[in-house]
Amino acid sequence: MNVSLLFENVDSIMRALGGLGLFLLGLIIMMDALRALAGDAVRTAIVRFTHSPLSGAITGAVATAVLRSSSATTVAAVGFVGAGLIGFSESLGIIFGANVGTTLTGWIVVLLGFKLNLEALMTMLLLIGALLRLLAKNTLATSGYALAGFSLMFVGIAMMQQGMSGFGDIITPEQLPPDTFTGRLKLVAIGIIFTLFTQSSSAGVAMALAALFSGSINFPQAAALVIGMDVGTTVTAVMATIGQSREARRTGFSHVFYNIIAAVFALLFITPFTMLLTTYFPSALENNAEISLVAFHSAFNILALLIILPFTKQFASLMIKLIPEQSSLFNKPLDKTLLKEPNMALTAVQNSVHTEATALLTHINAMLGDHNSRKTDILQLQLALDKTHAYIDLISLKNESGAQWERLVAMIHMLDHMQRLHERCEEEEDRAITLRDTQQFVNEKDIMILGIKSMMEAMEANNLKAMLEHADITREQLHKQLKPYRTMIVEQIARGELDIIIGTDYLEGIRWLKRVSWHLIRISFHYKQAILAAGK
Repeated sequence: MNVSLLFENVDSIMRALGGLGLFLLGLIIMMDALRALAGDAVRTAIVRFTHSPLSGAITGAVATAVLRSSSATTVAAVGFVGAGLIGFSESLGIIFGANVGTTLTGWIVVLLGFKLNLEALMTMLLLIGALLRLLAKNTLATSGYALAGFSLMFVGIAMMQQGMSGFGDIITPEQLPPDTFTGRLKLVAIGIIFTLFTQSSSAGVAMALAALFSGSINFPQAAALVIGMDVGTTVTAVMATIGQSREARRTGFSHVFYNIIAAVFALLFITPFTMLLTTYFPSALENNAEISLVAFHSAFNILALLIILPFTKQFASLMIKLIPEQSSLFNKPLDKTLLKEPNMALTAVQNSVHTEATALLTHINAMLGDHNSRKTDILQLQLALDKTHAYIDLISLKNESGAQWERLVAMIHMLDHMQRLHERCEEEEDRAITLRDTQQFVNEKDIMILGIKSMMEAMEANNLKAMLEHADITREQLHKQLKPYRTMIVEQIARGELDIIIGTDYLEGIRWLKRVSWHLIRISFHYKQAILAAGK
């Protein structure tokens, strides 16, 4: 490369880089506006229509096309898995589909930016969008913001075209790595590096299209660059999973593995695709190289999707083996990435509390001697409850009213009673042992065990009314049974028929049963309130 030519064409270089900057700024503005306009609706639609990897792929492609960002779709998928709203296998479909959806940007750029001279129109639309953003309100103002971003993208494309037109003498296809497999790998690496700097594969595709349009690179070189730009987006996804939950890491690395598989396929697909074009469309590479490039970009992503989709379950199993279950059994769904969406964060807490409550109730039955129940790690359960408490404290709601507020308050109440019930298990286990080993309390012990089992069955069936009824019945039966016990035990101590230490243990056991039964009612009540609020 001639250094003197760089200085002679510095204006063209600055114009091309400035055009890239305007394109990126327009893309960011448009994405922010579209998320504000349609973000909630798109996220709701993803959850509603994602029932399988196939439906996930379709919703992922559509969501990315609407939001103009595969990263936004991928982050949403991570959040939904973390909240327990969709399964990991279904989320893979969304990730696969997002790659297809992001190719729409290339079609918009080439059809509207290269084939039609819309710069004058777009500058006018930019003014209209800016005025709407400044003077209008609510949805109309956000729509103006989106229009301004959309228009700015095409102003940037026009600048890139003008700048790249002077690159014919600076960069030529001969100066880039040769059209060999090794040369293509080097171009893929350049594409990855470019995306790392711009943080946008769409900007990279636009730049590759401008370079191809100016003749600075040929079709195979542009295709290899675009492949690298697709892979480059995965680095951001991996960085975003650092310190996050297991679900987030699985999703992020699934994005990496899928894109690597697609990239390998795409590299092998360049030559057959070029041969097909030259056979059936002889003038395509010469007269419509830009359209050929975006067609290649879409084709290899669609074919990669169709190839891997039937093997989604196997892909999911591989990712689960590579990133296995964490040692914690209680708050699996908690993920800080969900805090941006309070409703999903509340669902995550709800799922976590459900798991913790089940573990706590099972532990109580095991303490009382139920052979079908197992004790849990009470220390780990305490850490899990503390973690859930800390997480729920991070949830920020704008309004202190409405369904979300009711849900938040109900779960805070429930967690408080679970913490106190945990104290009964950890600090007062000797009282449960007294009840378990004393023949006098066999009926009361059985009432508690049966009541807890009935509660858990109703909880799993999501029969909230029955769960609360079983808690009420258990407490009522226990109080009826225990009512004469205190007087009887005190009189036995007074008559010398019962040792005062043993008698005191019996009285403590009675108090323990009453307190536990009360916590069970309050936990059932607040759990019911939380679920009902979630459905509003």
